[in-house]
This record gives sequence, C-alpha cells and structure tokens, in this order.
Amino acid sequence: MQMAGLANLNGWRWIFIIEGILTVLLGIAGYWLLVDFPDSKRKTWAFLGERERAWICARVQQDRGDVKPQPFSIVKYLRPALDIKIWAYAMIFFNTTTVTYALAYFMPIILQYNMGFSVGAAQCLVAPPYVFGGIVTYLTGLAGDKFRLRGPIIIFNCILVLIGLPIVGWATSPGVRYFGIFLMTAGGNANVPAAMSYQANNIRGQWKRALCSATFVSFGGIGGIAGSLVFRSQDSPHYRPGLYACFATTGLNILLVCLLSLYFRHANAKADRGEVELECDGVSIFGYMKSFWIGC
Repeated sequence: MQMAGLANLNGWRWIFIIEGILTVLLGIAGYWLLVDFPDSKRKTWAFLGERERAWICARVQQDRGDVKPQPFSIVKYLRPALDIKIWAYAMIFFNTTTVTYALAYFMPIILQYNMGFSVGAAQCLVAPPYVFGGIVTYLTGLAGDKFRLRGPIIIFNCILVLIGLPIVGWATSPGVRYFGIFLMTAGGNANVPAAMSYQANNIRGQWKRALCSATFVSFGGIGGIAGSLVFRSQDSPHYRPGLYACFATTGLNILLVCLLSLYFRHANAKADRGEVELECDGVSIFGYMKSFWIGC
C-alpha cells in the first residue's frame, strides 16, 4: 500500500500485481512439483516407488472403496445432494470463511483507526497473529491425527474465536484488544484445514465426494463475500453488527458439529451392533470416523 504512486499506480493495484505474479509462478511450478494421485499414469518427481504407490491405492480402496474411477453419471453425481450432511459441511465452511475473511479485512482498520497505529505499523502488526495462528493450526492438526478426532478440534478453535471477539470489541486497552486479535486469528484460520479434514474424513464414495467438494468450496467462497461485507464503514468506530455476525457464525459452527457428532455416534453404534450396514455408492464402509467420535 505504501507503493502508491509508483508507476502512477495506486497501492491496491500493486497488491494485485505482486500477488498475481506470485500466484502465476507458483501455478506453473505446481505442474511439476505437485504429486498426482498414486494410481495416475502421469509421471511426477520420484516421490514414491511403484510398490509404495500400489500399497497406498490398496489402503485407500480398503478405507473408502473408490480408487477405481467410475464413468460420469449426472444422476449419481447429484443424488448425494439429498444428504443433509453435505450441506452441513458446506455451512461449516461458510461460517469459517466468513470469520477469517472478515478478520482479514477488519484487522488493519482496528489497528490503524481504533488503536492509533500508522499505516506501516498496522500492516506490520497484522503478521504476528497469523504466525500464532499457524502454530495453533499445526498443534491442533497433530492432536487431531494423534487422537483421531475432528469435531472437538473445530469446537476448540471456535472457542478461541468466541473468547477473542468480546476482547476485541469491548476492551479499552489497545494491547488487550491486540491480544484478542491473536485469539480470533488463530481460531478462525486453524478451522479452515480442520473443517476440510472434517468433511474429507466423513465422506465416502466417488460421486458424493465430488459433489461435497464442490459445495464445500463454493460455500467457502460465498463466506468470503459475506466476510467482506460484515464490517461496514457506517458501523464505525465499534463495528458491533460485524462482531455479532462473527458470534453468530461461530456459534452455529459449534451447534452443527455437535449435531453431526451425535448423529455419527448413533450411526456407528447401530453399525457396531449389526443393526445396519453403512454404505456409500454401494460400497460397504467401516463407519463414521470419530468426530466426537469421527465419521463417513
């Protein structure tokens, strides 16, 4: 933003130019750097040997039964839309991205106009909360994998946001409010991969996975649009409506995860008793991953 005037361009234009160039370069490099699915015939850099690739495919087939691609069918693709869980996952991601995008837009405003920092200082102070958020993301990811839990991780991150929100909105000390930003940033951003894992671990079947991924990402994008509109200039200086919106979306995430977890636990218990056989696309599966207790 401080490059405003260079080459007769505004600062915001330079943001798009620089980030756009980096994105294009990474996209080109990704063609060679990204490793394809193990059963792909496209040659990638020597990440796995043939025996290792076969072993991974066998494990995936045993886990979810959809390694072998099936011919496209619009009916098979759209049929999973009748499963309300798909829309619950999408709504969880919508709520998550609404908070993360709102915070990304709102944080410089808080630091500059509400806390009195200069433009340069405000933009520098944006970075530390995201570093802390990266640490929280890594640690919660480790905990989720170690204990095979997904739902409680999302709820923990939501609690961080709910603790940080009132601190940012109602505390008077700039230092205390900045601490609240750390909590909000960590909880909100850590929930992005947590929500993705929650959805991916609890979906089985090629076509259900395809539709669920599409709705999930789409709702995340819509959340980004909503997040950009949450904190409005007319609500200055306290921006209470935006804070209330973040409260509502975060609380709704906790409710959705609790309801899904109860359903998963009930479905798994019935499968364990032999009362029902869980299936996806006609393939028998082991059950929902423990989400409070995980799922399928």
